[in-house]
Amino acid sequence: MSARSVPTRAVPTRSVPAVSFEFFPPRTLDQSFKLWETARALAPLAPDFVSVTYGAGGTTRQLTHEAVTALASHYGLNVAAHLTCVEATRDETMQIVDDYAAAGVREIVALRGDAPQGAAAWAAHEDGFASSVELIEAIARRGGFTIRCGAYPEPHPDSADTAADVAFLKRKVDAGATSAITQFFFDADTFFRFRDACVAAGVDAPVIPGILPIQSWTGAKRFAARCGTSVPQWAEDAFVRAGKDGERALARDMAIDLSARLIAGGVDRLHFYTLNRPELTADVCAALGVAAAEHAA
Repeated sequence: MSARSVPTRAVPTRSVPAVSFEFFPPRTLDQSFKLWETARALAPLAPDFVSVTYGAGGTTRQLTHEAVTALASHYGLNVAAHLTCVEATRDETMQIVDDYAAAGVREIVALRGDAPQGAAAWAAHEDGFASSVELIEAIARRGGFTIRCGAYPEPHPDSADTAADVAFLKRKVDAGATSAITQFFFDADTFFRFRDACVAAGVDAPVIPGILPIQSWTGAKRFAARCGTSVPQWAEDAFVRAGKDGERALARDMAIDLSARLIAGGVDRLHFYTLNRPELTADVCAALGVAAAEHAA
């Protein structure tokens, strides 16, 4: 990719997008405080939904359930619980679905999930769901949930290429997913190429771009390496020039610029990976015109 400049101020946008936020469940008391502070800061922006992740290999299953129910009951948020196929039988997984229904949760982000820590590769439980498609089909048959799924503008680490990812996304939508949330990316054109491929393949559900406000450039690059997101040279060069003192301002401007470019290209919804830190996400939303609801608690 050719070099490009990074904006140093907010870019005007043509319309105000709907937003949603991703949180992760806390493992410690300090992380609990950070989650609740993040929820309290972002809830007034009236997100369409917030999602709560699973740990790798399903390691935070109970913590996810507790965070989901607490966010729904204390903040009045529409919470989408992540659910994976990892290390659980079909019956165990569907019991989790029933428990969510009993708790009043009505949205699920259905994913295959990552391999458990130490495993060489992902493998289905012998009595479990073999893929996210099977999981989505089972939740859809049960009924009562809005089902979201994952999408990959750049090839998933276990996928042959983007064409295979698009074909698999269509299978997920055909199975009952009503929207998809993408992995994060750095260039708007990456998303637009993927969106065009989805339309050409007959994917008729909304594909919501995932935005990662960068809390740490080192951490973002490590995350990108794990999930198959390419890191453009212009971004590396920009963070080197910014140095530690300028990293936050650069991250803010990059996220605003990416969001504005997406909106200018017809995107009307954005999903933010908050990492349970609200400041950058709140700054980006403010620059995009996403204002606090008038009667927010």
